[in-house]
Amino acid sequence: MARKIGSRYTAHQILGRGSAGTVWLGEGPDGPVAIKLLREDLASDQELVGRFVQERTALLGLEHPNVVSVRDLVVDGNDLALVMDLVRGTDLRTRLERERRLAPEAAVAIAADVADGLAAAHAAGVVHRDVKPENVLLDMQGPLGPGGAHPALLTDFGVAKLIDSPKRTRATKIIGTPDYLAPEIVEGLPPRAAVDIYALATVLYELLAGFTPFGGGHPGAVLRRHVTETVVPLPGIPDELWQLIVQCLAKAPASRLRASELAARLRELLPMLTGMPPLDVDEPDTEPLEEPPAETGAQAPAAGGERARRRGAVPLVPGARPDSNRDTHTSMRVPAPDELAGGALGTARVPRASGAPRPGSARHRAAARRRRVTLGIAGAVLVAALGAGAWWATSEGDQAPPPANSHSTAP
Repeated sequence: MARKIGSRYTAHQILGRGSAGTVWLGEGPDGPVAIKLLREDLASDQELVGRFVQERTALLGLEHPNVVSVRDLVVDGNDLALVMDLVRGTDLRTRLERERRLAPEAAVAIAADVADGLAAAHAAGVVHRDVKPENVLLDMQGPLGPGGAHPALLTDFGVAKLIDSPKRTRATKIIGTPDYLAPEIVEGLPPRAAVDIYALATVLYELLAGFTPFGGGHPGAVLRRHVTETVVPLPGIPDELWQLIVQCLAKAPASRLRASELAARLRELLPMLTGMPPLDVDEPDTEPLEEPPAETGAQAPAAGGERARRRGAVPLVPGARPDSNRDTHTSMRVPAPDELAGGALGTARVPRASGAPRPGSARHRAAARRRRVTLGIAGAVLVAALGAGAWWATSEGDQAPPPANSHSTAP
């Protein structure tokens, strides 16, 4: 059912939902538009409405080919909406769910587009704060780029900043999606442009590997890894590309590249990635599946202790299913310093070459038994060889020949 948004726009059908609101296909004076209608509880927040008005100039002035431009902000009764360019295509998360991982050339081309968009935003003083595949749109009507990649556009600029008001999120809260949060945000520092670079490097890693570098398990463990873990190399990735990812995942914000530098470096690497197939790597282990109650008839975990695979961001409630609405923002408590202690022990997620057994699995235990048997046989052979050598040496000593200069005399 169509509904009026202000005096200039009409919303016709829902395109998607998120934690901040609902995106509609709409019509305006200049043709089709996308209308992000924020939730009613947000629209009734007078402080938030005031922030919308304050940010109007910055949001409307952000125009770039790799940014979904905001055309208008509507404040009308209970309606609080952003009117944006309509992108005919899908989001990057949908493509990842379909393909699991991308060829390096396509992944780098998409990341370079997003970096270009971030460079324009950062130059205008705008920090996105929630870069992730859900907020990257692929223009299916645009020209194909390197690796057959469609043009990528970053959307939802300013939404995190608008919703992250002092009234709504105290100093002990953080805003963002756990898998993509920079360490300085976890530690409670104010978000600067470098947090977007960290998040984009995480997205690029995910495009290549099919999983994020520090994700998996409870959100608290994810946050701790961002602060204490070092990213583990991906098998088969070109060293130049890997070093670029490592630099942008640096714990210190000042060590990361600026968005414009990152875009240029990524495009320089494209020729060496031509024709390279997607990486052949298995995802590290995540949390084990729990045994379902017998009466539910739910499917039991795989035999042999195999663990479940996780794709995309982890659920925020342990045991919860991934949210099909793909929530844009998550409010979480900032961990205390003692909660961030621990380091790599028990938390490292090391990617394995394809086909290698998972630690703890039946294949892994069988391989370990074979290694123990092989070492035991080798040890027995070695001991037997040493024993034989000692016997030979002793026998030779007991049967020594007479001296060469000895003489015998006749009686």
